[in-house]
Amino acid sequence: MSDDTPWLSDAQLYKWMHLIGALMTLPNSFEQQLKQDSGLNFFEYSVLSGLSNAPGRAMKMADLAGFSHGSQSRLSHAVTRLERAGWVQRRNCAEGSRAVEAYLTEAGLAKTVEAAPGHVREVRRLVVDVLTDEEFGDLQKILRKILAVAGPPALQALDDAYVQHLAATGPDLDTCLEACTEACTEAGPEAETEARTEPHTETQAETGIEAGTAVASLNDAGQTTPR
Repeated sequence: MSDDTPWLSDAQLYKWMHLIGALMTLPNSFEQQLKQDSGLNFFEYSVLSGLSNAPGRAMKMADLAGFSHGSQSRLSHAVTRLERAGWVQRRNCAEGSRAVEAYLTEAGLAKTVEAAPGHVREVRRLVVDVLTDEEFGDLQKILRKILAVAGPPALQALDDAYVQHLAATGPDLDTCLEACTEACTEAGPEAETEARTEPHTETQAETGIEAGTAVASLNDAGQTTPR
């Protein structure tokens, strides 16, 4: 029987090892910094950050799980820990449905503001300041192509967070959508279509590194809703 496995060439394998190295190293570095400086793990910070930017500082648990790239079970355990600290509350949605939402308390907002500067400095140290603006832009294009195939829900969450951020900083909705459309075309129309139509799976959400939240967490911590 012939072996038709599409093995990587030596050059491709070496490049792949660089990507794996980054995927393994960066989350651990962010986790270590957050735990040391703020007593939070990366996922907990992602939850607080997501809530701090949500309308009314509240988000349905199902939506929050997608935003923070974790399963419902993982989110539930994290929210329980955050509730004990007084940073988050669970409550029934105001719309009258049976859905439960998480709400960021004033203490939780203060904790997010406290944690954000150290996280931003670490992101700059390890990624942003290491690259030129052109390299950083090229990295975004590359990652969009990968996310369109490997994690469409994560890519959708990134785009939604981008539109929400633009809307919160002043532009009208049409301007936000135009800016997002421009930013979302780099991966090509076929990949973008996949990102919008691929069904969400628990595996994709559970295995995703909190990249979307990390990127959405880097605005000025002095603003009303730090990310």
